[in-house]
Amino acid sequence: MTEQRRKERLDRGIKVRTDGLYALMSWRELSYLTLPRLVLIVGIIILPLVLPSLYWQRVVSIVCIYALLALSFDFLAHYVGLVSLGGAFFIGVGGYIAAILNTSFGLHPLLTVPIATVCGAVICTVLLLPCLPLRGVYFAIVTLMYPLLLARVIEALDILGGTDGIMGIESFPNQWVEEYLVILLVLLFLFGIRRLVNLDIGLVFRAVKDNDQAVRASGMNVTYYRAMGVFIASALGCLGGACLVHIYMWSGISLFALDFSILPIAATVIGGGGTLVGPVLGCFILVPVSELLRAFGTLRIVFYALILMAFVVFRSEGLMVYGTRKYQQFERWVKV
Repeated sequence: MTEQRRKERLDRGIKVRTDGLYALMSWRELSYLTLPRLVLIVGIIILPLVLPSLYWQRVVSIVCIYALLALSFDFLAHYVGLVSLGGAFFIGVGGYIAAILNTSFGLHPLLTVPIATVCGAVICTVLLLPCLPLRGVYFAIVTLMYPLLLARVIEALDILGGTDGIMGIESFPNQWVEEYLVILLVLLFLFGIRRLVNLDIGLVFRAVKDNDQAVRASGMNVTYYRAMGVFIASALGCLGGACLVHIYMWSGISLFALDFSILPIAATVIGGGGTLVGPVLGCFILVPVSELLRAFGTLRIVFYALILMAFVVFRSEGLMVYGTRKYQQFERWVKV
């Protein structure tokens, strides 16, 4: 009697029991769930080791700064319901605080980064607190105005170094500390926020996003949870700004440039919104492409726009959503 076989999806039975690493029955299921994560972690960690030059290793550091901003935007937009264009605002506040702590108080970069992250997040949250009742395009416009306003105030009043900026900022101890500090921070916050949104507080965040009136009727303070979401998102941006000034050893009004507000959104579109991993992967595509096109001068904007248009038209769901769907469609032959 011939043996009969049929095709079965690899994830059959796994998602029925769990979406995490619990109640697994075999090493094959464990491998199936952990392989994408291992590829991401190992790939990012070994990337600086295989790059040919110091220039491209520095580009990886800048990619990680944008990845923190993209993670911040994705969390705030798809889990809290607040679309923020304030990436440059977060970067600028965190960068200037770290610069002042280092140049005026002589603190080591490994101290200025966490202090600037927390203090910057508090300042950004307080300044955005009156805007929390706003939603949609109104909140986005307000957050876009903050970096433009602060840049003009610094320039007009000639404070914080004016247009010359703050120079003489201490760098990280060496290149590898700089490189792997930002890489480990991206991985830490990526998986940390992924865990956060799957906890009970993550359910509350999504409830605030979907139906804030129902949350308010349940006796919960909607403003409190929005402020908490803004604090987490702004902390990611301020962390990126604090690291950036120690990488460049300079802080100026260019920290409020709109690139820090626009590129994370483009990375989210390419990678896939609401996935958290997608925006990070989008940054690892967009930033190196931008550097490769730098030789074309202003014409690189045309190529950049064409790439974005192609992703929006042909892969509007994002690479991460598309890749996840294909990965879950892998099949194997099993006995009937």
